[in-house]
Amino acid sequence: MANKAIKYRLYPTTEQAVMFVKTFGCCRKVYNLILTDKIACYEETKAFGKQTPAMYKKEYLKEVDSLALANVQLNLQSAMKNYFDKTRKKQNGFPKFKSAKHSRKSYTTNNQNGTVAIVENRSIKFPKIGKVKAKIHRMPEESWKLKSVTISQDSDGKFYASVLFEYEATITRVALSDNAIGFDYKSNGLYIDSNGYCPDKKKYYRQNQDKLAHAQRKQKHRTIGSNNYKKQQLRIANIQRHTSNQRFDYLHKESTKIANLYDVVCVESLDMKAISNKGFGNGKATLDNGYGMFLNMLEYKLADRGKYFVKIDKWYPSSQLCSCCGKQKKLTLTDRIYKCDDCGFAINRDFNAAINIKNEGLRIRKST
Repeated sequence: MANKAIKYRLYPTTEQAVMFVKTFGCCRKVYNLILTDKIACYEETKAFGKQTPAMYKKEYLKEVDSLALANVQLNLQSAMKNYFDKTRKKQNGFPKFKSAKHSRKSYTTNNQNGTVAIVENRSIKFPKIGKVKAKIHRMPEESWKLKSVTISQDSDGKFYASVLFEYEATITRVALSDNAIGFDYKSNGLYIDSNGYCPDKKKYYRQNQDKLAHAQRKQKHRTIGSNNYKKQQLRIANIQRHTSNQRFDYLHKESTKIANLYDVVCVESLDMKAISNKGFGNGKATLDNGYGMFLNMLEYKLADRGKYFVKIDKWYPSSQLCSCCGKQKKLTLTDRIYKCDDCGFAINRDFNAAINIKNEGLRIRKST
């Protein structure tokens, strides 16, 4: 069995929006209360105890969905389990209290005998709230089973529902062929492939940077907490959301096109967070590209089509090897043309790296 989520835009009434916001606040409050009691219990008995949302029923369980609060308890238990699990490669920190201002506004509820359902292709039914108008841009398959839904609110005030479905995966792997392509990261243009193509990707953040800076300067002259301050804050959030939507739209279209064209996609397993640090001096361009999101999209879209996504080790010297004869040569970051000392082959540095990534990826795929 496999899971897949579809995200829909919600258009709640004023009463429904108030109910969503109440549920966000109650989930955050119950999370903090359970965590507080666990810490206090451990200080007294050296055990965390078994706290449940029912302990706070009189205050927080009357109006909101009880399953949403039950999922809060499960999330906290999972966070604590990950903290004490010494076998994990990346150790998680101890759970922290959720801030009323900075925590993400969301909650998850489960489907029990049709309490969550997509109704008449234009609304979604939720427990305690009823039918909420939604933009149903995509319907699930008839065999898919609705498991749960996560309701969230972005900083620009818009509501969304991410509906999780369970289905039986019947993916047939395509035959391994040489219909492959390799990608090398390029800060100016997202990537360059092994065919020499570099997309003319727009810098969406830089396009909207002046508008964003102007809106932030106007907010600086507003009184903090006033209505005009909140209105200007919403305008800033709308600009940032628009920039994010532009980036997501481009990355989805580009990754879908590649997943449809090629059977094998080879990339380097880069640490994008490390590349965007101050030492390289191109953090804004790296984060504006969204190359890490692009690779994640490619990976799951190729998997859905039964195709192959191959990651090359980040220490593989793709930029130092000659794609013609295989001779290795050290380069500096200022060397943009690779010229082989043995065979005299000259080629763009990034283009050469993309060819080497493709060849290495095919070798790994065929050997496994």
